[in-house]
Amino acid sequence: MSTLNAGRENPQETMAAIAGTASAMKVVIVGGGVTGLSAGWWLARSGAQVTVLDKGIVGWEASGRNGGGASHYQSPLFLEEQRMWPHMDALLGYPTEHQKERIVMAVTEKQLRQYHYIAKMNNEMGYRVDLLEADQVRAMVPLAGDNCVGGMHYRFGGHANPQRSVQAYAWALQDLGGRIYQHSPVTDFETQGGKVVAVRAGGVRHECDAVVVAAGPQIAGLMAKLGVEVPLAAARAEMIVTEPAPMMPIGGVDGNGLYGRQTLRGNLAYGGGPHEWLETFEAGPPARPSSPLTRNLARRVAELFPKAAHLNVIRSWAGIVENSPDGRPIIDRMGDPENVTIATMSGVGFGLSPASGHAIRDLVVDGQCSFTDIAKLSLSRFAGIAPDWREQRGWQPLNAERAA
Repeated sequence: MSTLNAGRENPQETMAAIAGTASAMKVVIVGGGVTGLSAGWWLARSGAQVTVLDKGIVGWEASGRNGGGASHYQSPLFLEEQRMWPHMDALLGYPTEHQKERIVMAVTEKQLRQYHYIAKMNNEMGYRVDLLEADQVRAMVPLAGDNCVGGMHYRFGGHANPQRSVQAYAWALQDLGGRIYQHSPVTDFETQGGKVVAVRAGGVRHECDAVVVAAGPQIAGLMAKLGVEVPLAAARAEMIVTEPAPMMPIGGVDGNGLYGRQTLRGNLAYGGGPHEWLETFEAGPPARPSSPLTRNLARRVAELFPKAAHLNVIRSWAGIVENSPDGRPIIDRMGDPENVTIATMSGVGFGLSPASGHAIRDLVVDGQCSFTDIAKLSLSRFAGIAPDWREQRGWQPLNAERAA
């Protein structure tokens, strides 16, 4: 029997328990991506007066441009992610198009060996994964071809529609009285007595009792204004979308180095690196052109789904993601200023958003996470990191390599 959700109260009981616990607290959230919006929704459910500030349009970066997966079994937030997603449509009051379970299929023996290892690890942790023979995969994934050598079936996890989910968070937050200001880049923080007392954005001063900085790649520059160093590197994560294909029984199918899903219209939406490292600017990337990576993605999608290889790619998109040095999120409440919480999800923000929002709410209101130990996600783990850590990892923009 799976240990998922064992001994936990249901989400409705959680919401009842936090109601009113943050009444009259004014919270400013910098960043209108899925993490900031989820945090805002959780805080508003607790009674806080929430203001979200975004430099552009909410969900316009990677939050609305990703594979939609929600199966992060290696995260300390995983159990809460799995507990919350099936209930998010009802709790938010708007559709996220969440669907359960995922299939991962292999087109090489090397991939299959890796998936067998992952399946064994998950089953030992109590998260059920079924190994599949090639014929079983083809029966469950009608677009698969003769090149499939096997796969695995996650009996947990799932996926949702990133754009619809961002909308749902934003509308639900506003239904609770939260305010969202778009095209309002933060220019300064006003501090007093070791706390941030106001945030300036778009020429407007927003008073606050607490601040959440969840601004993706802009987090490092924003926190530098407060004297806090946050090591991050920005990268472009590109995806492609095909014409509609016949619907598969399970829309979440990964493999061949790809992540993605089939939309409810039948389109295949897939990405899967490699990252293109970028410089970070306060206003975000100066442009979002398509790159040669789209051809690489199209080839790998055709390899994964040979029976869909004839489909045209109808659009591509690129979202900018931030990456910490170890590739894991940073969720932490600062000691100075002591009312500031930072949240950078290092490329896995969408799927973990119901859980990360809960954790951020707990840090802001209670000072510690109530449902899991997130000590390993603290900023302090990077104390003393070398100034040239990006160069050491080779995470350099192409123009920097040319200049060298």
